[in-house]
This record gives sequence, structure tokens and C-alpha cells, in this order.
Amino acid sequence: MRIWRLFNLSLPLLALFSWADARAQNTLPDRVTLDQAVHEAVEKNLGLLAERYNLTIAEARIVTARLRPNPVLSIEGDHLDLLGTGYNKINNAGPSEYSVRTDFLWERGGKRRSRVEVAEQARAVAQLQLLNATRTLVLDVQNAFVEVLLAKATLALAQENQAAFKRTVQVNTERVRAGDLSQVELTRTKLAELQFNNAVLQAQAKLRIARQRLQFLIGRTVPSEPFDVVGELRREPLPFSLDELQQQALGRRPDYLALQRDQARSIAEVRSQIAQGKVDYTIGAEWRRQDGLAGRGNSLGIFFSVPLPVFNRNQGEIERARQEQRQIEARLRALEAEIRNQLAASWQQYDTARALLAQIEADMLKQAQQVLQTMEYSYRAGQASFVEFLDARRAFNETMQSYNEARAEYARSLFLIDSITGKEIPQ
Repeated sequence: MRIWRLFNLSLPLLALFSWADARAQNTLPDRVTLDQAVHEAVEKNLGLLAERYNLTIAEARIVTARLRPNPVLSIEGDHLDLLGTGYNKINNAGPSEYSVRTDFLWERGGKRRSRVEVAEQARAVAQLQLLNATRTLVLDVQNAFVEVLLAKATLALAQENQAAFKRTVQVNTERVRAGDLSQVELTRTKLAELQFNNAVLQAQAKLRIARQRLQFLIGRTVPSEPFDVVGELRREPLPFSLDELQQQALGRRPDYLALQRDQARSIAEVRSQIAQGKVDYTIGAEWRRQDGLAGRGNSLGIFFSVPLPVFNRNQGEIERARQEQRQIEARLRALEAEIRNQLAASWQQYDTARALLAQIEADMLKQAQQVLQTMEYSYRAGQASFVEFLDARRAFNETMQSYNEARAEYARSLFLIDSITGKEIPQ
């Protein structure tokens, strides 16, 4: 019954939280630029919010590393006459003793200093890993933004075709009434119009999916139907050579810098494990009181203990730390090679997209437009067949779609190169 009451109480609370979340999202702008989308993603992306906890966890480990061992307090009562023996001069039992003792562990070998150094290096690694997660998220947002712009261009092209064929159907209807065109030709025109209508529906669906994905990336858990993006696809040329980009990447890529910091952490870890192999001293002091038949007495004891490192000298952990250091060195070399390979591939992608875009703009766009206009005029004048007119329209569509995709690919290649080189990562 109690569980059921708690469940009934939680339902209004969940509804209240959902209402508050929806109300907060209603205050967000429906039209965002790329910079606004990136800023909102860095602030509200759910995955990145979870990654930030790694930094606070690392800071908590620094607090733990700075702590010193606690002293140990022992309180003792010995030879107590709790069983009713009755201490006397005949049985000569006892005397009862009471003692208070404290022991303190004296860490040697710089253990605390080494622990703190390892924890601070681990925090630096966590900071760079968070920055690298931000870099990956920013690239995802940029690509999603490009996909929305490409989907909008595709939809605009499909709607243009739809409007053009709607006008063609109207013209052909009048031509059929005037006896200048056969009914079969009008039917074929209407069928083509239906195909272009389907293309509009498909383009609208792709645009909705692209917008929803972008909204999820920027942290909007409840998609908004009026959501849209504002801006143009990137088009500027790269001002750097491939060698310059490689130098930039190795100097500021967060994951590469994180591995370098991790390498420093592993060196500190080796020193820490060597320090753990040093024996620690335990120093103690005790006050003892005796209540005997002949009288009472107080005494003071001082203790010193040290383990004998006969078997365990922390050999396994020292070797583990050294092997981990070698592993990080291998990972560093592998990541450097991967960065160089990524840059070479992205440079090839950029160069290909640039050449394709220039070729389409220089040769194909104007020709496709001229062919379409000529064929449309000839078809309406009865000098060209419907098949020729439809082929011209489809050729124009393919050219425009290729042009839009080339522009999007060029923009994606620029964003990819920026991401690989670690350029302008918001924090």
C-alpha cells in the first residue's frame, strides 16, 4: 500500500518535470544559425553533460590523494574481574589494567606527493578528453546542420519541379480542349506530375528527419515542428597546405594532447608504485594504568614497527605501471599515424569536392538550364516530344542535385579538416 501511494505521488511529479522541460524548450529560438546550434549543443547535449562528470570525478580523486592516513586509537581493558573471581592476596589474580594507545602510520618514499601528482595528471587528461568529446560533438552538429541545408535545397528543387509540371499540366489541358494535343499525352503529363509530387513528399520527410537529428544533438529532447536553420553552406578555400595542417593537428588535437598527458601520468604512476614499494613505519604510544591489591600505577609505552619486505616489494604493480607506460607510447605513435592518415583522406575529399564544384558551376549548370528552357519552349510549341522534354527536366534535376550535394560535400570537408586539426573548439 505504501509503495502504491509513493507511485501515485510520483506521477504528478513526473508530469511536472515534463511540463517544466517542455516549457523551457518553448523559450528556445525556432530559427538558429550554426554558431547558435554549436553553442546550444555544448551547453545542453546530454552525452556531453555526462562526460563532464569525468572531470569532477578526477577532481574528487585529487582530494583523496592529498589525504594522510588516519591515526588509530585503541582503548583496552584487561584482567578485569567481570566473572566474579574476587582478586585477593590468596589467588594473587589481576591486577586490572586499562590502557589508551594511539598509532600513526609514517608514509615514506614520497607516497603522498606521488599520489597527488598522478591524480593531477589524470585530471588534466580528463579535461582534454572532455575537450575531445566536444570536438566530436561540434563536428556532428556541423554535419547535421549541412544535412538540413541540403535537405532544404532538395525540397526547393522538388517543389520547383512540382510547380513547373503543374503549369505544364494546365497548358496541356487547354491544348487538349483545343484539339492540339492528344488525351494520352495529357495523361502522361499528369503521371509525371504525380511522380514529382512523390518526390516532394520524400524531400519533406528527409527534411523533418534532418531537423529532428539536429535538435537531438543540440539537446532538445522534444522536437519542435517550426524548428529551422539559418545560414549558407561554407565555400571559402583553405589557406593552409597539407603539411601545415598536420603540424596544427599534432599541436592542438585534444585526444593527441590527452595521450601526451596520459604518458606523463604513466611516468608519475611508475614513481608512485616505486614509492609504494618503500616500507612505512608505524609509531605508537600507550598509557597504561594498573589497579592492583598493593596499589595503583601508571606507565607509558612507546612502540615502533616496520614490515619486513621479504616477499612483497610491490614488484607486480611497478612492472604493470611500466608496461602501461610503454602501451601509451605505442598508442601515441598509432594516433599520430591515424591523424596524418585522416588529414590526407580529408584533404583528398576537399580537393575532389572543390574540383567537382568548380566543374559543375563552370560547365554543367548553364548548359542544363539552357537545354531545359529550349526543350520546354519546343515542347509547348509542338516541336519536341514529351519524352525529350521529360529527359531535359530530369537531366536538369540531376545536375542541380549534384550541384547541391557537391556544395554540401565541400562544406563537410571543411568542417572535417577543422575538426581533425582541432580548430576553435568551444569550451
